[in-house]
Amino acid sequence: MNILILGSGGREHALAKKIAESTHCERLFVAPGNAGTAQIATNVPLSPTDFEQVSQLILKENIGLVVVGPEDPLVKGIRDYLEARPEHKNLKLVGPGKMGAQLEGSKDFSKRFMQRHHIPTAKYQTFTASNLADGLKYLESMSLPIVLKADGLAAGKGVLIVEDLEEAKASLKEMLVDQKFGAASTQVVVEEFLEGIELSVFVLTDGQHYATLPEAKDYKRIGDNDTGLNTGGMGAVSPVVFADAAFMKKVEERVIKPTIQGLHQEAIPYKGFVFIGLMNVKGEPYVIEYNVRMGDPETEVVIPRIESDLVELLLACAEGKMEQAELRISPKTATTVMMVAEGYPGDYEKGKIIKGWDTPTKAYIYHAGTKLSNQEVLTNGGRVMAATGMGNTLEEALKISYEAVNQICWEGITYRKDIGKDLQRLLVS
Repeated sequence: MNILILGSGGREHALAKKIAESTHCERLFVAPGNAGTAQIATNVPLSPTDFEQVSQLILKENIGLVVVGPEDPLVKGIRDYLEARPEHKNLKLVGPGKMGAQLEGSKDFSKRFMQRHHIPTAKYQTFTASNLADGLKYLESMSLPIVLKADGLAAGKGVLIVEDLEEAKASLKEMLVDQKFGAASTQVVVEEFLEGIELSVFVLTDGQHYATLPEAKDYKRIGDNDTGLNTGGMGAVSPVVFADAAFMKKVEERVIKPTIQGLHQEAIPYKGFVFIGLMNVKGEPYVIEYNVRMGDPETEVVIPRIESDLVELLLACAEGKMEQAELRISPKTATTVMMVAEGYPGDYEKGKIIKGWDTPTKAYIYHAGTKLSNQEVLTNGGRVMAATGMGNTLEEALKISYEAVNQICWEGITYRKDIGKDLQRLLVS
């Protein structure tokens, strides 16, 4: 079978590597891909949101399975577009349609969905410019800090955690009236702040049955000890020490099952990944958000721990046969350390020559923001590469990750030196 992955990041490289190992994969295409995917697949320079070009590529290369990496094409309705074309009637696709993608595309939709299905989440209300006064009054009733979320997609930048009431009022006005995040903040969800430890749980579902993939914890802040600006993710660890069997049982019963049942009850067809961002609050799971695709950099620790044939799992999802799927998970620990451009998540330069990325190592080196030019691999984004180690212990996996990081260099390379250290302390205690 010929397979197409849409996207260009570390997530897509991790998926591509695992898919390429399958005996079911004949030819693999990634659009647009990066310098890493170019080593194992055919990169095609097109945008995942150019549905007409994607459609033409599927027909030209006789693609049988499409795996959608990023959220944007899902929220914009790539499944709906392809399903409406009779020439694609036999195409298999992993990723929800426009209706299901609202779980990520609209914070207000997802919060109302959670309320309807009694899924534990933070208290909230949603406001628009027309009822700004009510929003300001609601802020006064809340404890600090306060969370403000742009309703739509804002490239990971639409969430503010505000420590001061007057700042919260000013931020709400900026978002609603001044359109700080453009159309994404036409509506704003005002939410109570939950105190706890975050983790991510991933589910692959056909809309009725599901498989729970390995959980992960990622690290969002740019600086060590969780300091500095939020990023798309500076590293990740799987499994997560505080997500023991008892906690994960609560997650399954209170979150995963009601989510899948809720989609089915509301006649929302859903074949794809559900990313559940959770907060562990004194041993109780609360949902922070849904995403409708795999997370990044969590994919770089989740996928290496899957021992099953990934294509078989993806086909089971696309064909509505998840109850027949066999998921085998490695007991090993996986850690990934993200290497980023100097200045990220603010302004940064591209086009720096990367050295040492192809030096032999025990780690998996996943490319994120890279490109090939004149046989050199250059930086081409904020998050550039990830080094994933696998070990029998967290310490062993981290050692492999950081040994690989220390072999790679470019002008201005930046990375966190404390990935997993908080979990090491929990293991000791």
